[in-house]
Amino acid sequence: MTAVILAGFDAGQTSCRCRLRRWDNRRNLWQDFADGSGSPVSHLDAEGGEDRFRAALRSSLHAAWAAAEAEAPGSLTATPALAAAAIGASGLEQGTALQARAQTLMAAELTLPPHRCLATGDERTALHGAFPDAAGIVLISGTGMICLGRNSQGEEARSGGWGWMLDGGGGAFDLGHQGLQLTLRMADGRLPDKPLRQQLWQALQCSSAAEIKALVVRPERSVPALAQLAPLVQDAAAAGDHDAAAILQRSADALAEAVTAVANRLSLATVAISPRGGALEHLPLFRAAVERALEARLPHWHWQAGQADACAGALTLAERLLRPR
Repeated sequence: MTAVILAGFDAGQTSCRCRLRRWDNRRNLWQDFADGSGSPVSHLDAEGGEDRFRAALRSSLHAAWAAAEAEAPGSLTATPALAAAAIGASGLEQGTALQARAQTLMAAELTLPPHRCLATGDERTALHGAFPDAAGIVLISGTGMICLGRNSQGEEARSGGWGWMLDGGGGAFDLGHQGLQLTLRMADGRLPDKPLRQQLWQALQCSSAAEIKALVVRPERSVPALAQLAPLVQDAAAAGDHDAAAILQRSADALAEAVTAVANRLSLATVAISPRGGALEHLPLFRAAVERALEARLPHWHWQAGQADACAGALTLAERLLRPR
């Protein structure tokens, strides 16, 4: 009998991960059997975006097949065909033409019928990995932010994540951006000069306000550059800089606002939150500010480690593609 094999992808701007899962007839369950990592993706509309998307699928899937063969040499006499696949990537909004394009590219690259492919936002794969069978909220704060939740009826609600130009509050970019705004006021004499100005300007290799202005008009460079300033803003707050501490709190309030909106729309009496992203994982003072903001808004909430990662969430969504409609 031909093995039923699924592929789940977690695509990012650093790398794309792939996990393979197959149906075990003897145990009557799904079993993960290989992981691989490949090249990164960018936005589909960026120059070369479609080629990078296909290359990420191809390279990470190839790496996963190679890992399976290395684990059990000779077990794959030929590369088996996939039954279904799902990928999570930033910017793939539900029901948009961009999502449809991504699914068409998947079908062509993986040699699958379109109805056996799902391309969706990485927040959805994170949610279905963290809470595959239960209500909960995934709060992602990395370079940007987004919040997505699901209730026990399977209804989903999203808040935030509308891009750095419109809705950056709550991510590392927001912390760095607000910090840099402070330094320009310091440079003008609108605020007293503090060590934070020199630290941020040195990190950006700039020596004047004019150089800062030139940097930020190139968003392809300035967004990640400003996100990398977030730890310096946190350090300044820890050292007693009240303006830096206020930045942390404003950004934390933006995250708590998003969580509260999702919890209210889904009528969640108890709110389990799985925190994801570098800002929440690596900036403890910021995370503490988020906790204070949540305490002020939600009577019953708690952090909950996700059951599994985004690759597992993608595989959960891929399984559903096999079910009769």
